[in-house]
Amino acid sequence: MSSPDPFAPPPGQAAPYGSGPPGSRAPDHAPGSAPGYAPGYAPGYAPAPYGGPPPVGKVRSTGVAVLLFVVTFGIYGWYWYFMAHDEMKRHTGTGLGGGIGLLLAVFVGVASPFLVSHEVGELYARRGQRQPVSGATGLWCFPGVLLLVLPIVWFVKTNGALNEYWRSCGAQG
Repeated sequence: MSSPDPFAPPPGQAAPYGSGPPGSRAPDHAPGSAPGYAPGYAPGYAPAPYGGPPPVGKVRSTGVAVLLFVVTFGIYGWYWYFMAHDEMKRHTGTGLGGGIGLLLAVFVGVASPFLVSHEVGELYARRGQRQPVSGATGLWCFPGVLLLVLPIVWFVKTNGALNEYWRSCGAQG
């Protein structure tokens, strides 16, 4: 006589998705979402420590951010890079994270527009959506340092895509 499976769920409770042999049961989640996540989340997201959906970042007004950048002589830009990278890493479990993103912004600032735009684009790609921005979006910053208009175009595109992503995840703002 065989012993009961120690990994089997209690009687009357469904087995977690993916716990049985391949093809043994249909997914117990909505199409386009991962098990244990709200609809719209795709595989590849790191679960929150409490088992719910991943943390969602804050929607930041593009106009206010540009104004703060000017008023603080660029210091707000470092804060924005830190927060953008930090929120994306907490949300997906991948990426640079706030500390590395800030260090790169301070010491290798020329790379930062490419890196943050790439990570924002990857948020969309993980859900199987078209990427509104990518690493190439960082090219809007050159030779924009001299013209100032082109970096604003880059920021409007990148911050707008990030804000739209956070709103699609339920963020208010």
